[in-house]
Amino acid sequence: MQPFIVKLDALASGTSRYDWHADAEFFAIFGNSEILDADLDISLVLRNHGVTVDASCEVEGHVTVACDRCLEDLELPVETSFEESYVLDDDLDFSQDIYDYVCTSLPLQRVHSEGECNQETVKYLSK
Repeated sequence: MQPFIVKLDALASGTSRYDWHADAEFFAIFGNSEILDADLDISLVLRNHGVTVDASCEVEGHVTVACDRCLEDLELPVETSFEESYVLDDDLDFSQDIYDYVCTSLPLQRVHSEGECNQETVKYLSK
């Protein structure tokens, strides 16, 4: 598992920053076979208030999926962020939040720009 867990006993009071990277293995852990590859940089800033923690997370990079039209690899940019507040009662695992925000940031229809699809496949679609 990739390190998207913040141990509370290591969390300093005040502001802490974590920088992580996610690749295809991260999505495979969730059973997501649609994302073939990924190169995502994740920046998390935590503000520890003692009983609660405010989290601000930014995710940037790209994922590779199959084009819905020609089934060739399609690289999609990812740029998403979220802010949440958590009660300090257990270690903080940001895996599910990161996964959800990346997946919901992707378009529903995933196709190459006009003219960029595999032409051999496209010619069969027009028959």
